Amino acid sequence: MSKELDIAFYVGDDSKDKDEDLGRNCSKKQIIIGVCAMAKKANSAAMSEIVERLRRFDELGVTVFEEEIILEYPVEDWPVVDCLISFHSKGFPLDKAISYVELRKPFVINDLYMQYHIQDRRDVYNLLARKDVSQPRYAILDRDDKDNRGPGLVEEDDHVWINGDFFTKPFVEKPVSAEDHNVYIYYPSSAGGGSQRLFRKIGSRSSVYSPVSKVRQTGSYIYEDFMPTDGTDVKVYTVGPDYAHAEARKSPALDGKVERDKDGKEVRYPVLLSAHEKLIARKVVQAFKQNICGFDLLRANGKSYVCDVNGFSFVKNSSKYYDDCAKILGNMILRELAPSLLQIPFLNFQPEDIPIVPTTAGSMMELRCVIAVIRHGDRTPKQKMKMEVKHKKFIDLFERYGGHKTGQLKLKKPQQLQEVLDITRYLLTELNNHESEVCESIEEKKNKLEQLKSVLEMYGHFSGINRKVQLKYQPHGYHRNSSEDDTTGEPSLVLILKWGGELTEAGKQQAEELGSAFRCMYPGGQGDYGAVPGLGLLRLHSTYRHDLKIYASEEGRVQMTAAAFAKGLLALEGELTPILVQMVKSANMNGLLDNDNESAKFQKRVKDKLQNVLNKDKQFTEEDYINLGAKDSISLASALHFIGNPYETCKNVYESMVKILEHIKTLAAKNQEDSLPNLDRNSDSDSDSDSDERHHDVSIDKLYKSESWELMVRRWSKLVKDFRMKDGKWDISKVPDIYDCIKYDLQHNYKYFPKGGDGDKLYSMAKALADIVIPQEYGISCTDKLQIGQCICTPLMKKILNDLQRNVDEDATRLDSRYSKGVSTPHRHVRTRLYFTSESHIHSLLTILRLGSLCENNDTQWERSMNFISAISELNYMTQIIIMMYEDINKEPQSEERFHVELHFSPGAYHSIRNKQYPSGFGFKPSEESENQKDEVSSSVDSNCLNVPKVAKTCQFKPSKLLYYRIFDPIPMRGRVSSEPDAVLSAKRLKKLSLPSAAPGGKSKILTTKSQSTEKMDKCEDTLYPLPECDMVKQGLISTSVISGSASAPALSKFEMGSTLRLASGESVAVPSVRPLETLHNSLTLKRMETFLTDMIETHFADNFNENQKSAQKTSISKS
Repeated sequence: MSKELDIAFYVGDDSKDKDEDLGRNCSKKQIIIGVCAMAKKANSAAMSEIVERLRRFDELGVTVFEEEIILEYPVEDWPVVDCLISFHSKGFPLDKAISYVELRKPFVINDLYMQYHIQDRRDVYNLLARKDVSQPRYAILDRDDKDNRGPGLVEEDDHVWINGDFFTKPFVEKPVSAEDHNVYIYYPSSAGGGSQRLFRKIGSRSSVYSPVSKVRQTGSYIYEDFMPTDGTDVKVYTVGPDYAHAEARKSPALDGKVERDKDGKEVRYPVLLSAHEKLIARKVVQAFKQNICGFDLLRANGKSYVCDVNGFSFVKNSSKYYDDCAKILGNMILRELAPSLLQIPFLNFQPEDIPIVPTTAGSMMELRCVIAVIRHGDRTPKQKMKMEVKHKKFIDLFERYGGHKTGQLKLKKPQQLQEVLDITRYLLTELNNHESEVCESIEEKKNKLEQLKSVLEMYGHFSGINRKVQLKYQPHGYHRNSSEDDTTGEPSLVLILKWGGELTEAGKQQAEELGSAFRCMYPGGQGDYGAVPGLGLLRLHSTYRHDLKIYASEEGRVQMTAAAFAKGLLALEGELTPILVQMVKSANMNGLLDNDNESAKFQKRVKDKLQNVLNKDKQFTEEDYINLGAKDSISLASALHFIGNPYETCKNVYESMVKILEHIKTLAAKNQEDSLPNLDRNSDSDSDSDSDERHHDVSIDKLYKSESWELMVRRWSKLVKDFRMKDGKWDISKVPDIYDCIKYDLQHNYKYFPKGGDGDKLYSMAKALADIVIPQEYGISCTDKLQIGQCICTPLMKKILNDLQRNVDEDATRLDSRYSKGVSTPHRHVRTRLYFTSESHIHSLLTILRLGSLCENNDTQWERSMNFISAISELNYMTQIIIMMYEDINKEPQSEERFHVELHFSPGAYHSIRNKQYPSGFGFKPSEESENQKDEVSSSVDSNCLNVPKVAKTCQFKPSKLLYYRIFDPIPMRGRVSSEPDAVLSAKRLKKLSLPSAAPGGKSKILTTKSQSTEKMDKCEDTLYPLPECDMVKQGLISTSVISGSASAPALSKFEMGSTLRLASGESVAVPSVRPLETLHNSLTLKRMETFLTDMIETHFADNFNENQKSAQKTSISKS
């Protein structure tokens, strides 16, 4: 056999004790290399390219064995060669090749004995483990081994036991035969369940999604942990132990679509390997004794794992690789057989210039980093039920899952929810059996148990993250609306059931289309987005010059929004479940995007204050405006004026809800006579006859998302019951839920709500109340807002700070410019971090940006942006806060001007498609606007939001004059709390200003007459509150109209206003469009952002909050 290979062949060998005779002999006679493989492989394009280059060595000759000789002739008649390149493929007689090696003893490039082991994944995994090569955790289910008496397979809903090893979904199931490519990936029910089935490529498909979640019951398999690779697979090709070439492709498990080039070849791009990954390649080569070898590498969680070894493999369509491979093989052979003739290869490449792109500020820089915080898409109403439980079965469940350790327990997994359902069914059965002795010991309320059972039985299964149960220990018993200190009684548990809040089909389409539009923010995004393949983000991402990470909170609606957005962003196909599992990170994020923080205790104080203020039976006074923070918010001032008397408005809300509930009961009775036995069928009145007539021809047996009429009745009944408290006051904490429900039903169940009826009236009042309650729940005073915002957003701010500082991640999959072909700018690299979360993080982060020390007091851009934000009444679904960082390579590396930061913001989707006057646009950049249009834009605070002069009516505390609020003086913010009382500050800042609206010639037009104001108020009540400005200004993906009035470039196509989505069931779903991004600031520096975020993370606002609380208490006592 051959001598052991010298691994230092790159540096040559000048030792004199080598076989110089063989060298002199080889100068006269060539060394013959034999290629022994099936004809399809031996004559492939890659092999032909390398053979051609090997023949350029004067000392080497190449003989390709004919397939007929390999299959039909005995090995004694095969050509005699000095070196053999031989490898197994389908039909190849490996045993004959081994016999030939034993007979002729040539120098073998790839060991033939080891090729038997490569065909069995069990041997591959065991050998990798012995050589200490990182691989996913795995277990082998060997049904072929008759002597195996282990426990085998135990399968449950979301996990399996393999011979005692526990695997939770997602996990991978691989046949033990390496020739079997039918690999399955099983997904958890929380992500939608089912499985992705991979197979050898057929046309343009490499996998399909299947709803089947059960593992295969026959055959032997390897089970391994699924590794989240962000949708990328890396294939490594070695030539000897010291050379490794890597290529990346879209993971076949992502959407199953194979990306092919014009020649029909799968699109792959060369990427760089880290030093650790090169060491892995050396270990694989030496362990399997395969100099030419391919293996699959998974990059996940900052580490690299080998998941398969393929044996002999060549790179396709890379001239640089062919050159390198031939040089290395030639030198390897000469080193072994004629070391004196060794040639040293020289690898060289020249980097290309990094391109620059325009910023919104007009300068030319390179985009380096994009950070976006995005609210989830349109969802069903969130619902919650609380009940006290004392039964031993509930207490045992609480203790079994460790609830006694922390005093609370969250149950979300299918098995856990099934246990709760089983207990509920048992208790109801006993309660219905009045003769049972157990019945007397059950203290749980029957109606609560029935609702718990009804919700848990929805859909017939527990797939998707749409229900959860919380259990909290109450040492003194549970009493609604009482603090723990006020309660006395036996210990118990409070069970909190949460359901609803699922992403709707409209929400999925909103997210997917916004993701598609998002591509246009990147270099090359000019033109009709998505219509030019190979440009913009898709080109950047597919060539591995884009480091993308997507994070989402644990809520199902947030995770599915992230998956839908990724589908649109990367132009993927198929189901969302595979995309969610592979692209979206949501576990073990240490509170990054969830609300497990200390903000609740601060928010409770704020909610108590709102409860008192909004239960006053009198018109809002100037003091109320100041106390509620209306001095700082145009939208809040408008909402307060719209409400007038809060108690009366709440009373009107309640009466409208009662009418709507009766209307729903009437419709439900028609459709579910048998399923709603307790309905009050005498609720029909003469006033309903017109409504019934209007709906006579309408198919009313289907509600959106297959919600039952019983659940809809319960949804509204609960709101009616909870909103009016026993003492006659209104529960203001229910306002967001009321707004949630009517907003949802007007959009998705609109055919059951006559236009202009009680539904629209309730919407206008609930919207105005919500515009006060929702933003103020995150703080009323500046100190409140900063403290609560800091509690919620500190982990996220730390992560954003880290993202900005590490804008080039060495661990990311990056293009290797030495082997890139057809990529004009291989050194360009952009880092993108997308954070999908709920409303609380959006409000809190925007608060931090507004009230922190980001900009100086005299910054005109920032003043205009703050006025713009103050006019926005709602941070709706798909609200976005975006930070973009550019690098100016012409500046000194240490200069503050080296990195340029821009801040952009969109308040999300338009409110409702029932008002056809809403302006159009997802926010795509328009063609250059005319000068007149520029004037119009510059003279309006927000053409898409509340136009204050037309909607903010006369303030009650000065009825003789029309007042408008515009905040040019910054409020006490930036982490510094003023020593002046709020009343003094507000007096300084409360300004009587006429806010200009667009007028011909660019002149300001001021609304002053009572008739104009009244007309606008009537319009408001006629449609939906608030009515946005309706001049159809062409929208851009990123607009700079607020800060400068200039149009943004480059140009993109116009997009329609909203859309209608037709579901498979035949339903048509309204999809409101999303507002464009508005630039808040485009001349920040990286150092400024770093200083700002660091200050917001480290400042202790809690001290200021507590001081304010003490001061307020003293004032209250002195007044008393």
